[in-house]
Amino acid sequence: MGAGALAICQSKAAVRLKEDMKKIVAVPLNEQKDFTYQKLFGVSLQELERQGLTENGIPAVVWNIVEYLTQHGLTQEGLFRVNGNVKVVEQLRLKFESGVPVELGKDGDVCSAASLLKLFLRELPDSLITSALQPRFIQLFQDGRNDVQESSLRDLIKELPDTHYCLLKYLCQFLTKVAKHHVQNRMNVHNLATVFGPNCFQ
Repeated sequence: MGAGALAICQSKAAVRLKEDMKKIVAVPLNEQKDFTYQKLFGVSLQELERQGLTENGIPAVVWNIVEYLTQHGLTQEGLFRVNGNVKVVEQLRLKFESGVPVELGKDGDVCSAASLLKLFLRELPDSLITSALQPRFIQLFQDGRNDVQESSLRDLIKELPDTHYCLLKYLCQFLTKVAKHHVQNRMNVHNLATVFGPNCFQ
């Protein structure tokens, strides 16, 4: 066998080995997915609560992301404005839904975790600010701002379903922390509202 033919055979063998390794690595995840897969994105907040997939009334996946971002992301410049790698975000989503232990610092990064949180909110069947109440929220803001309207806003928020109210409250508490670090992360209240408005209203 000539040197050229030998090189071609070795190259093909290397390609086959690489493909076989990919299959071997993928098997445990696929097997586990078959047995433990549980849809977390695109599921109503009420359904997640019914299935016991919440922590203190907050979807567990959101709780994990926010805890990670609170510890590692508050001073990240462009937090929530700079998108994470699409492939990494999708891999994190699949890991969470496959029941595989997820280490956001190891399996992803701050930007991908932030993008995953926005993705969760976007895919809710009924947005965080429910479609039934959205016209009234919009009308309230179009009317301008004063003490009476602030009181009306509080009353309106209380009309949200309990699961939506709890998540909105939790999210606002977290975003208040983010805004306090606006000098480092460049995300003041206005910037955060610009990013989260479309994710909370559909």
